[in-house]
Parts: sequence; structure tokens; C-alpha cells
Amino acid sequence: MFNSRLGCSSISFRHQDLPTALRTINGLGFEEIDLGALPGVCDHVPYDLDSDAVAAVTAEVAASGLRVRSVNGDIGDLNAVLDAGQRAARQKHLDALLTLTANTRAKALVLPCGALSHDPVRSLDEDLDTIAAQLIGAGQRAAEFGVELWTESLHFLRFCWNLERAEQLAARLADSGVGIVMDFSHIVAAAEEPLEYIERHQGRIAHVHLRDGVPGNINLSIGNGQADFAAGLSSLAAIGYSGHFSLELETRDVTHDERPAAAAKAASFITDLIQLPPTNKIQGAS
Repeated sequence: MFNSRLGCSSISFRHQDLPTALRTINGLGFEEIDLGALPGVCDHVPYDLDSDAVAAVTAEVAASGLRVRSVNGDIGDLNAVLDAGQRAARQKHLDALLTLTANTRAKALVLPCGALSHDPVRSLDEDLDTIAAQLIGAGQRAAEFGVELWTESLHFLRFCWNLERAEQLAARLADSGVGIVMDFSHIVAAAEEPLEYIERHQGRIAHVHLRDGVPGNINLSIGNGQADFAAGLSSLAAIGYSGHFSLELETRDVTHDERPAAAAKAASFITDLIQLPPTNKIQGAS
């Protein structure tokens, strides 16, 4: 029904419990999901992720028949200064999320790009160094589980909230194997240009989240904001992006009852764009 490269994040239906959300997504015709595991955003995966919880979530996903592209999780502020006990707790939570990622046969675990604050804990460079080190370490651990580690950067609400900081983090992650997740809504909310983001992150984008936005607002349905998805997807195709896309419709401009129809409409629109040949090459792209 929809392009096979287009999935739907369970966050799009975060108001439903996980089995119901999976049935909704499946019923709309999607074959692939991103699994939301973000405390305070989506409780489809318990934050206290013990072995029983991992098994329960894995079973629910398996019963749905849906593929999992990524698990979108959080192990705390990556630029925080931790003591030994906090480091151990973070490692335990990371291992639980990686176990879930592997058990659901997802390609990657996605982690944020720092705290829910634009202000440094120590200094800009020290915090970026810390975030990069945490992500690289998590990526090395992920490899032991047979999965990848990606980070969503830029993220308007997080430390790496604009194009400059996202590029600085990407430079620190070069050649580490940590992938970058692009989100149109966060780029637009930061008053940045998606085409410039794509140009600066050529060869680093592992996954793309789709939602609309305007400066200062990430929570709009596709078509209700300023993101030019036609130009953006064409530019991604022009640089050879062959990864997948996910509708992450954590929107606040539709009612819960309207969400399925809005997701189907967005999926049809994006499917048409994915199938178009690229019409504009970014300068310097081959």
C-alpha cells in the first residue's frame, strides 16, 4: 500500500497502549515501525526495562507481524556528569534497550543528542566531547549485540538543537559507525534549512523522521508547517540516500480520533515523493 521504505513510529499513536497502537499501524497498511521507548513521550516500552518487560514487548511486536526499523530510546542526559553508581545504572539500561533492539530484530537503537536543555553543563566543547564519547561507547556496545547505534541530531529540544551544534557533533562522530537520524520538524523548528542539513550531513544520514513544523514548533501534521518534503526527499535521493523513512506524527493539531486518517494521508503523500526521481542535486554531490 505504502512504499516499503516508509514506516510509522509507534509514537504517532502514543495515546494508545502498545498492542492497540501496533494494530492501528498494521491496519493502516504499514509493514514497518520505529518503536517508541522515550520516557515522558511514549510509554510503549517501560522505562524500568527488566528482562520480563523486554520479553513482553518483544512478544507483542512479534505478534503484530510488523518489522522494527529502530528502537527510539533514552538512557539519560549524555552530557551529564555521573558518579560510579549512575554510570552503572546507565550501562544496565543501555544493555536492556540493546537486548530489546536485538530481540525485535531492529536495525538500530536511537539515542538523543544530549540533555533537554540548550545550556552546557560544563562548556560547549566539553559537553559535545562527552556526548560524542557516550554515543561512541554505546555504539561499540551495540555492535556486541549485532545492532547499530544512531543519534537524532539535530533535535530542537536537546543540547544539539541547531545546525551548528549538530555539525559539531557529527564531526566528533566521524568514522565511529554511529549513524545520524534526520528529523524535518526539528530542523524547521530551529529555523534551519533541511537542504543545508542534508548537504552538511552527506554520507552520515542513517534514517529520516517525518513530521512538519514551523520555527519554535515541532508538533504539526505533514502539510501544516513549513517543511518542503518534496525538495528534501529529492535532495536525499540526489545524494544517494537509500535508507528508510518513518512518520513520527507526535502532532498536536489533530484529535486522537483523527490520527489514523492523518497518518494514512501523510503516508500516501510521502510514498508518492519517495517514488519520484531526484530533480535537484546538492552542490558537490556526486
